[in-house]
Amino acid sequence: MQLKKRLAIVVVPMLAVITAANCGRADASDNGSNARAASGPTQAAAGEVGLPADPAVQLVVAPDGNEVRYRIREQLVGVDLPNDAVGATGDVTGGIAFDTAGAVIPSASKFTANVALLKSDKDRRDGYVRRRILDTEQFPTVTLAPTAVRGITFPLPASGSKTFQMVADLTVKGVTKPTTWQVDARFDHGRVTGTAATTFTFAEFGLEQPRVPVLLSVADSIRLEYTFSLVPKS
Repeated sequence: MQLKKRLAIVVVPMLAVITAANCGRADASDNGSNARAASGPTQAAAGEVGLPADPAVQLVVAPDGNEVRYRIREQLVGVDLPNDAVGATGDVTGGIAFDTAGAVIPSASKFTANVALLKSDKDRRDGYVRRRILDTEQFPTVTLAPTAVRGITFPLPASGSKTFQMVADLTVKGVTKPTTWQVDARFDHGRVTGTAATTFTFAEFGLEQPRVPVLLSVADSIRLEYTFSLVPKS
């Protein structure tokens, strides 16, 4: 009888310890499983961050009606009044996309102009612009990458006219700067036409201001204009 009591005194506490240990391991295992279950959707959601949104509206350059121009005020020798030097290219590609909230999708929005084809009313000026100012042999294009629009609601109007601003990264001769464009647009059941313009100085993009004998003076600012005709992407 005494022996049974002694065994009970030893065995019962041991069983309690073993049971508690097993319960602890089960709880830890359950907690780990719960943690993994909880983290699963979170990790999946995190993996989706940064993916481009599906465009609700995507407009692309139409086959005609697109032209990029520079406009610079100059005073020529032997001419009484100053005039605007204007060079233009119709070789423009690209487009702009908006998500369902009306925000620009930067990864799907860019316009490219072939400035190696810029043409003004003077061949001499065109050669100078290509060789000395833009170095089109190395930098044949200028790109405009829209990042945001201001002053226009979404969905875009089906018809009528609207004036608003577009913020875009402009790249000229390998230098990229943020720019703000004033846009006058006309909407015609999906087709959007109009003009966008911005102004910057030669120094902002590291460009050489013209200094040639036939010029008395050249304004320090360049006005860049884009006459656009955009249609929905098919």
